[in-house]
Amino acid sequence: MSQQRDLLIELGTEELPPKALPALSAALTEELVRQLDDAGLGHGAVESFAAPRRLAVLVRDLEARQPDRQVERLGPAVQAAFDKDGNPTKAAEGFAASVGLTVDQLDRQQTDKGERLFARLEESGRAVTELVPEFVTQAVNKLPIPKRMRWGRRKVQFVRPAHWLVALFGTEVIEFELLDQQAGRASYGHRFHAPDAIELAEAGDYATRLEQDGKVIADFARRRELIRQQAEKAGRDAGGEARIDDDLLDEVTALVEWPVALAGRFDEDFLRVPQEALISAMEEHQKYFSVLDANGKLTPTFITISNIQSRDPQQVIAGNEKVIRPRLADAAFFYDNDCKKPLEQHAQGLAQVVFQQRLGTLADKCERIGALAGVIANRIGGDEQLARRAGALCKADLNSEMVYEFDTMQGIMGYYLARNEGLPDELAEALHEQYLPRFAGDSLPRTRTGQAVSLADKIDTLVGIFGIGQTPSGTKDPYALRRATLGILRIIIEGGLDLDLRDLLTQAAEQLEGRIDAGQVDEAFEFVKGRYRAMYQEQGIATPVILSVLAIDDACRRPLDFDRRVKAVAAFRQREEAAALAAANKRVSNILAKLDEAPPEEIDGALLEDEAEQTLTNLVVDAYERSEPLLEAGDYEAVLALLAELREPVDAFFDTVMVMAEDPAVRGNRLALLSFLRDLFLNVADISLLQE
Repeated sequence: MSQQRDLLIELGTEELPPKALPALSAALTEELVRQLDDAGLGHGAVESFAAPRRLAVLVRDLEARQPDRQVERLGPAVQAAFDKDGNPTKAAEGFAASVGLTVDQLDRQQTDKGERLFARLEESGRAVTELVPEFVTQAVNKLPIPKRMRWGRRKVQFVRPAHWLVALFGTEVIEFELLDQQAGRASYGHRFHAPDAIELAEAGDYATRLEQDGKVIADFARRRELIRQQAEKAGRDAGGEARIDDDLLDEVTALVEWPVALAGRFDEDFLRVPQEALISAMEEHQKYFSVLDANGKLTPTFITISNIQSRDPQQVIAGNEKVIRPRLADAAFFYDNDCKKPLEQHAQGLAQVVFQQRLGTLADKCERIGALAGVIANRIGGDEQLARRAGALCKADLNSEMVYEFDTMQGIMGYYLARNEGLPDELAEALHEQYLPRFAGDSLPRTRTGQAVSLADKIDTLVGIFGIGQTPSGTKDPYALRRATLGILRIIIEGGLDLDLRDLLTQAAEQLEGRIDAGQVDEAFEFVKGRYRAMYQEQGIATPVILSVLAIDDACRRPLDFDRRVKAVAAFRQREEAAALAAANKRVSNILAKLDEAPPEEIDGALLEDEAEQTLTNLVVDAYERSEPLLEAGDYEAVLALLAELREPVDAFFDTVMVMAEDPAVRGNRLALLSFLRDLFLNVADISLLQE
């Protein structure tokens, strides 16, 4: 018989939790393969299978037996292994017995903890059929199951009741018991199409036999792609395009074994309801795919993925159409009710909704957002009054029936209510844009009013939560301050907004006076600095570059300015002059740090004795004049390119000039020159940190 055979493990259960299915499958495969690899068992490709009623792993060309191998084991210290007369102690005898040797058969080995007894053993490899029961049991027991269940009178526990177990090595059954199931070769197909046992002759035939005889497509990825193709075709046949959400596609794939896409319709009158609510009702409640037209507008068609090949598909479609109607009718009822009241009336109810006990109600928060949004809008060229009103109304839709029923509609419902009421378009857009960006890479507010409200909301939360001492720690960040702060930075930088963030934090704190510890604003600003570092590291910017700009407090205050400096320093770091100038700046920094008093504020030309210091002085003075308009324009790359010209004169200065001259006046003059040189670079960044 061949020494390499396919290994199949399949665990059959009641329907597994659909959202957990991919993770359970990946964990089972990963743990089983890890144990096979650790055991030194060579194998070929590994295939995972996951369907609603089964988890399976197929390992191709698995070696039938472990290779023999040498095992080395350390025993007790020699000092503890023998008494003063050289006789073995119980420690030595116990170790020898544990490895099947006598004391005189043990070796000695020098370690970092002294000389110890040592045994080198020849261990015979075990057969796969012996090892697999242990490996599978351990892999199943380690699955990420938050809550296990019992069934019937059995004591075993699993995520769902187990019904069968397949364990085949080639054509041979590996006999063992798991979850009260005796391993065999009988699998089971589709619950309705092929409920009888399917006897598997060989492990490698698993997927083919299940599909042909059992009406089960066991491969998750293949089933997922088949559903995608079927849904897309059904959408095209209906005259539109299926909206395929990846999370929904995963969930539907985990719900069916034999997918069949069917298109149904609903009453066009429902299209008066915001399409986001209709899509949410179809996707979240019914697991349907919606169909959009060429302009991205919802059509009165949905696609359901059936788990059976019905002889009368129209009956299945009619059943689904009957089920979806009350869902959409509820959404229409809530929407119609909400539209009867203006946003101002919805907002009145926020006075009874607590945002945070110490920070007040949502009505209080909206008042603060409006005031701060007005300030921001004024500074970025927006409409101050419009921003104030948008801020005051920004949470009003949280009091609507639609958002109460569909929480994903917050902001979106505010947009529709504002449009229905005839409020300005930019105000309506801002009510939606206030939540942007919701995640990394998400789109940003496009309107000035939306930018102002989004920034004001996030800044108010950041300052308020820091002000009451509930700062993020470890993985705990209940108010999502890390995400909010990254959003603040992205809106300002990518929106090209020249804003002083430190000043805005202070203004937010003033609005919260009496509710927070104002001293925590400094801590909130330090938190912002940490987000700079995380954001630019994510972009692949070297840490020393980020630190060199973080050292400049004024740069940290203005995110747009910070961004320009970081990109300028990153470009400068690639120049051949960068390393030498960074080293020179480090040297200057160290010299100036050791002084008991600051150097003179001016350079005295009469005290310049050496040609190198005369040359450097002239170039430093010239660099100040030339860099001033560039700094005004924020062209930091041009400033650093200009300063790169100082490399040779700086090197010449340190080669020929004794900075700490005996004459105090000369020494002070040279220190003043170095101070001016250092300040030139500090106008952009502390490039001495590029060395680290």
